[in-house]
Amino acid sequence: MLESVGPLTGSPWIYAAVAVSVLLDVFLPVLPSGVLVITAATAAAAGSAGAAVGQAVPNIMALTLSAATASVLGDLVAYRLAWRGGERLDRAIARSRRLSRAQERLGAVLARGGGARGALVVLARFAPAGRSVVSLGAGAAHRRVREFLPWSIVAGLAWAAYSVALGYFGGQWLGASWFATGVSFLALFGAGAGAAYLMRRPEPQESGTSA
Repeated sequence: MLESVGPLTGSPWIYAAVAVSVLLDVFLPVLPSGVLVITAATAAAAGSAGAAVGQAVPNIMALTLSAATASVLGDLVAYRLAWRGGERLDRAIARSRRLSRAQERLGAVLARGGGARGALVVLARFAPAGRSVVSLGAGAAHRRVREFLPWSIVAGLAWAAYSVALGYFGGQWLGASWFATGVSFLALFGAGAGAAYLMRRPEPQESGTSA
């Protein structure tokens, strides 16, 4: 596994590659940004264990910060584009029942504030395409940036730290191999599936009490 990407993981360009991939996957969720982060972290684990992966290996802290920073920047770009999208974006969202429902729920949760707002943004960062829906929905709904940005930072850090930890500890425990990377990616996919399930759950209905 690492031999095929050794020249990249052994150079400073790995941070740029991770940053570009993470930044763009808010618009193209099919980009394998999580796989790239895990692979780079696995290379770091192999280097710390003394495996021959080249003269240099990625720094775990720098890898986490580059992925988290790119995640937040991508969220902000999508948010600002949706904010300025105007009627064209509104019509595109209105044509999709799924996006319309997501936007309505997002607006309600963001308006509610507190932990509910934060939980939605953090969960969305792990769910497939959830980051795109939340970032674009927050901009299209013209939510204030102070309602969105702090939780985007928390979500980006959580996702980056989790992905790097999966690759790093998977590489240390299972070795620098396709198997270790595959197990780490399955764990990332499992977290995404769980987050998607929680996001799709219907909101509990508030029961009124009669006087």
